[in-house]
Amino acid sequence: MPKIIPSPLRKLALACCLVPTLALAQGAYPSKPITIVVPYPAGGSNDTFARQVAKELGEELKQPVIIDNRPGASGNTGTGQVAKSTPDGYTLVAVSSSMTTNAAVQAKLPYDPNKSFAPVAMFAKGPFIVAVNNEFPAKTPAELIAAIKAKPGQYNYASSGSGSVNQFGTELLKAQVGKLEITHIPYKGMGPAVTDLVGNQTQLLISSGPSLLPMVRSGKLRAVGITSLKPSPVAPDLTPMATAVPGYEFELWWGLLAPAATPPEIVARLNTAVNKALAKPALAANFLKEGAIATPMSPAQFGKVIADDVERWKKLATQQNITAD
Repeated sequence: MPKIIPSPLRKLALACCLVPTLALAQGAYPSKPITIVVPYPAGGSNDTFARQVAKELGEELKQPVIIDNRPGASGNTGTGQVAKSTPDGYTLVAVSSSMTTNAAVQAKLPYDPNKSFAPVAMFAKGPFIVAVNNEFPAKTPAELIAAIKAKPGQYNYASSGSGSVNQFGTELLKAQVGKLEITHIPYKGMGPAVTDLVGNQTQLLISSGPSLLPMVRSGKLRAVGITSLKPSPVAPDLTPMATAVPGYEFELWWGLLAPAATPPEIVARLNTAVNKALAKPALAANFLKEGAIATPMSPAQFGKVIADDVERWKKLATQQNITAD
């Protein structure tokens, strides 16, 4: 007669049998190529950082990591597609902080930045450069604020478009100064914005290092400050705007998301692999050349950055009447 195992012992025996099976299933990831969707055209910062991280991830995870550029709708097209993809760790999306500014000014998005994704890892953070044309009477943060205040409403600032991160950075400065009357001129992209700044059609532009530093170094523009709280290795010779406007800080970030409901063990595996990549001096040096500082953090920490930014930018958009095109 077969021996009958009492119910509690039977459950324990079954659990013991399942443990190796579960471990095997978890250990099998990844068992095929991983795709990182970049929701912008090739060549931009999202694409550059994603490709550099993808190379390192492929070596660490022993599987090809493929970059798939899916531009459209200010990054919303590709990001929305990943939000609806299978949450198995094989389709990810490389995003930047523009995802949170989009959420602040666009009523209908194909995703919820706080609910549609499982944060995986931050890649990097980077400050903006504050630049003026060579005819503008300011060389320091304090002189910039004083010059604008001396002629309220007579100067213009450029951005790459209404609701862009450039506009948010400048409107944050205006909000923290309290009263800074300077007119917003939105452009369709950074190229024409920089061109008109050089030509003195506009007088101020706050944008990324790669967008402005080449023009500064060639003498076509003047940098008066940087938007990090403290001096930054991105441009160590520039004075933080916070010296003239206490507390002012505006930095971009870039990172990796998975669809919501991706198993936590897969998220943890990816996070560990990304952070290992960021610890490599060569990768950190490449990021710095692009105006960013490698910034490893946990999935929970990255999730908090996203949630805090969404709330912060929604408040600023309401306060400063920032709207999208």
